[in-house]
Amino acid sequence: MSRLPITKTPKVYVGGAFIRSESGRTFPIKDAGGNFFANIPQCTRKDLRNAVEAAAKAGPGWAKRTPYNRGQILYRLGEMLEARTADMADALRVGGATPATARREIAATVDRLIYYAGWADKYEQVLGSVNPVAAPYFNFTVTEPMGIVGVIAPEEPPLLGLVSLIAPVIVSGNTVVALASGVQPYPAIVLGEMLATSDLPGGVVNLLTGLHKELVPTFATHAHLRALAAVASAEERKTLALGAVESVKRTKFWKAEAPTDWFAGKAQSLYAIRDFLEFKTTWHPIGA
Repeated sequence: MSRLPITKTPKVYVGGAFIRSESGRTFPIKDAGGNFFANIPQCTRKDLRNAVEAAAKAGPGWAKRTPYNRGQILYRLGEMLEARTADMADALRVGGATPATARREIAATVDRLIYYAGWADKYEQVLGSVNPVAAPYFNFTVTEPMGIVGVIAPEEPPLLGLVSLIAPVIVSGNTVVALASGVQPYPAIVLGEMLATSDLPGGVVNLLTGLHKELVPTFATHAHLRALAAVASAEERKTLALGAVESVKRTKFWKAEAPTDWFAGKAQSLYAIRDFLEFKTTWHPIGA
């Protein structure tokens, strides 16, 4: 007996749950052969605000976890991605990647997660310090997470670029609201499914899909986003920079018109963690 195939209804991952856009809008994506594949949620400014609320609720608990535990969770996510290579490769091939290209991107993404997992309980020793002062005090500089960070992923590569921006932000205790690639959003949908079954608490990473022209202005001006990591065009960078000035955000931009080689070793760094940390200096009397 023949049966109709059961196709997936893609949903975005926000606050530990899978949701459709509050507007009910979607946009279609096609597979490499030009055939209709799925309708992807077209998230709105309201979805972005809801995602920020979810990130705010998850933030304190995530920041209080030990660095070692956060490293374990990132490592576990790398394990899951490695185990589900076939699923993610299928998602990448929807956008036209060859089997070899898909495997290369997944392997690089796993390696990036493991790289930042390794830094989880070490960056404090490198970035923090005990400062010599000419007074009877101990003087310490320690790091603290900033809070909620907005991430705007590059169009290519859709998985590696997204994870390369998210991993260094969350490893230090920040939470993320991320906008996926506009031209290849489906790998972010599958990544959300992996996050949901990982040890990462719901709300630490929130993934949105939709039109950049609709969401970028809200990323720029939302007062509860403390920083932005964005791959953006010149016009988008101007919008983000002006909004960031008004709401006092830290920003780090990559030029969309001059694509970054996300596979290169220089695309991962301790300083990518430092970019989204606050530094607190404490004085303590000697002998007290």
